[in-house]
Amino acid sequence: MTTTDADERADLLAELAQARHWLVYATRDLTDEQAASRPTVSQLSLGGLIKHVAATEAHWMGFAVNGASPEDDFELPEGMTLDDFEAYIAGLDEKPEWLVERENAFRLLPGETLAGVVAEYHEVAARTEATLATLPDLNVKHPLPKAPWQEPGVSWSVRRVLIHIIAETTQHAGHADILRESIDGATSM
Repeated sequence: MTTTDADERADLLAELAQARHWLVYATRDLTDEQAASRPTVSQLSLGGLIKHVAATEAHWMGFAVNGASPEDDFELPEGMTLDDFEAYIAGLDEKPEWLVERENAFRLLPGETLAGVVAEYHEVAARTEATLATLPDLNVKHPLPKAPWQEPGVSWSVRRVLIHIIAETTQHAGHADILRESIDGATSM
């Protein structure tokens, strides 16, 4: 690994660490009930955001190392557009299991604690950093899974995956700040 490559990795990891900090910081001194609450019209909760970001980071790092798995592919039913599909899902009286699982990924479920999801997030972060230390090249690319929201044939490098993880974490850290302020007026400033 060249000095330039090591510097780039250090910079990317520093940016990700800062985004992680602000996401978790928004949960300081909260109870599990507060972390599970949905204080805005959104379905988001602070505990659920951390749980989601941890799962997203773990998934994308798996992709960075191994590429997409067949389970990652998503195809719409024949003749259905993405808008049609979203309207169909929204109109269901009983949600399919995969949709319930997706929604539960954004919630603090019974038996889950804020401390537990934060600990899991820290474990994911440590695995990401250990994985990046062993990857020989940030330029290694893998084709994205097939999905209607992705352009066919696009590949992402490990670097691009890291940038995506940083963007996802930063976006949700902003959501977390709004949720926290809605709960008790506390802000990250």
